[in-house]
Amino acid sequence: MPAPKRKPAAAAPPAPVANTRASKLEKLGLRTDIDLVLHLPLRYEDETEVVAIQQAGMMGASVAQVEGVVTACDIQYRPRRQLVVTIADDSGQLVMRFLNFYGSQTKQLAVGTRVRARGEIRHGFFGAEVVHPNYKVVLEGAPLPDVLTPVYPAGEGLSQIFLRKAIADAMHNIEWRDTLSPAQLAAQQLMPFENAVRLLHNPPPEVDEHALEDRSHPAWVRMKFDELLAQQLSLKRAQVARRAKNARALPVIGKLSAAFLNTLPFTLTKAQQRVVAEISADLHASFPMQRLLQGDVGSGKTVVAALAAAQAIDSGYQAVLMAPTEILADQHFRKIAAWMEPLGVRVAWLTGSLKKKEKLAALAMIESGEAQLVIGTHALIQDSVQFAKLGLVIVDEQHRFGVGQRLALRNKTMKTVSENGGNEAAQNTAAVVPHQLMMSATPIPRTLAMTYYADLEISVIDELPPGRTPIVTRAVDQSRRDEVIARVHAAVQDGRQAYWVCPLIEESEALQLQTATETYAMLVEALPDLRIGLVHGRLKQAEKQEVMDAFSAGACHVLVATTVIEVGVDVPNASLMVIEHAERFGLSQLHQLRGRVGRGSAASVCLLLYQSPLGYIAKQRLMTMRETTDGFEIARRDLEIRGPGEFLGARQSGQAMLRFADLATDQWLVDRARDLAHTLLQDPTPANQATVSTHLARWLGGREDFLKV
Repeated sequence: MPAPKRKPAAAAPPAPVANTRASKLEKLGLRTDIDLVLHLPLRYEDETEVVAIQQAGMMGASVAQVEGVVTACDIQYRPRRQLVVTIADDSGQLVMRFLNFYGSQTKQLAVGTRVRARGEIRHGFFGAEVVHPNYKVVLEGAPLPDVLTPVYPAGEGLSQIFLRKAIADAMHNIEWRDTLSPAQLAAQQLMPFENAVRLLHNPPPEVDEHALEDRSHPAWVRMKFDELLAQQLSLKRAQVARRAKNARALPVIGKLSAAFLNTLPFTLTKAQQRVVAEISADLHASFPMQRLLQGDVGSGKTVVAALAAAQAIDSGYQAVLMAPTEILADQHFRKIAAWMEPLGVRVAWLTGSLKKKEKLAALAMIESGEAQLVIGTHALIQDSVQFAKLGLVIVDEQHRFGVGQRLALRNKTMKTVSENGGNEAAQNTAAVVPHQLMMSATPIPRTLAMTYYADLEISVIDELPPGRTPIVTRAVDQSRRDEVIARVHAAVQDGRQAYWVCPLIEESEALQLQTATETYAMLVEALPDLRIGLVHGRLKQAEKQEVMDAFSAGACHVLVATTVIEVGVDVPNASLMVIEHAERFGLSQLHQLRGRVGRGSAASVCLLLYQSPLGYIAKQRLMTMRETTDGFEIARRDLEIRGPGEFLGARQSGQAMLRFADLATDQWLVDRARDLAHTLLQDPTPANQATVSTHLARWLGGREDFLKV
């Protein structure tokens, strides 16, 4: 019996256009009228003038606007399907060529239609032509705009026409109250807010276009200043709010700290001693420390962090250290546990790859307080992790974590602790925030530190331990690969080990890069008398650890790896680093990778294998690596090359903290904004507090939390 026919499911009603556009606007962060008003143009188009077609054709590959009547409209198939439209005025004709088009455009551009078109007009085989011009159908004698036409950042499905209308409506709706007083505007030599915004959205044709383009126009200066002021106010207010929060003072520098220092096989450098004292003083306070510890590769940040943890444990509290990768977390665990466990400290290990039984045991130790120090990865921020008395959070390579992840670990507050000798009625139930120490081996230039980390105290280890040998860096063309392989073989014959780092795991036709698996096979064949290991991110943790252990023990001569070994790997016998396709890496990564060698007494070498020809930025990077091993100088040049947004990565958590200001050119504005923020926050008068609240609401809305970690 045939199965009964089912009725076709009713089609879902189409989403209302307004709702669809609202969701697309929201993806751009445009939720309110003020968001739209502050969605400023990327650039401008001059549609205030029409030139004759003949004149435009003689201008030589320049952008111009012409107007004419369609004389031909055809779909052609040579060499590929395209729409070819010819328009003419009294002086000549112009071909408009569309390689991507809709069928409806043939009707829209029918013969006899008057069109105004703007684009880069070139002299083609059949005369003047323009590919994919901006165009509109107009009536004869239609007036020209009297202002430059703004071009806005747009997402998929949002036309410039829609954005211009939405922004114009928003400008009509908002209250144009300036957040700064006339006296403040005069002191800072700034344009009024409304005048600046209106000019940027609708600049008159006589405006200095160069000043608009390079954002040096007074209207842009006002926007940059307001943005920087909001950022400085938010960060400084966060610092004040943090000092009002409760933290457990960790003042005891006791038996553990003393024994730890006595058992170290080396003496702390003066820089390490200074930084330890700064952190120790912070831990004495009853408000939460929020300190960024910067130090170049190999400067000894781990021992400083371990001493901070020892002070927390001496004071009766737990400490936790979170690292971005299992390899780095494992390095910390092995090193710190070897220091601490002989002194009676219980150290717990928690990562996502632990078996269920091991994980439950670790969780129980953490919750009971038996584990005095906990080391692990992102697994530490899971809801199942509960601390008994968490006093100190240490986050290594903090820029590798998202803001939300750092917040989650910081917010793991301690259980309520009796403040009156066990008298339950006297318990302090106020929320307690742990002290937080963030570490970074990517030095941050002073400009960035002042701007993006104004809410943090910053400690810098600016001295390397004695005995470190300088690393010689050479850039080598891929054509000399055989020489590099011979260099690796010679290093191993001398009793040393080598790294060979590749940017990809498997073959990619798009990039055509040498891959780790290919390189491993190539080296196994080329160096049959050596033991070669392979490590990449897709190996199981146990497999990775087995290879790493063999390399650390000297049983493996050459380690082929992806950038999973970028941080934390410490094998003093490794004295040669080869970086495949070095032109594909950023300066920070190159510096981190190079820092895996030079950790022993042998002279170390880093070879940067590159593929010719090199672009300008790649040349600058390789030149920088050859010229200096100073991480702070490298960071300064990296900022020049990449800009602050890319440099800081996760600090923004998807929201660029600065959209308009450029720290390479606007440092003078940073200084002014910081000074005014300090003045406003120091003076608690109602007028100043209203200025602060209104300014922050205008520029940051609800995004302030993401500036506080």
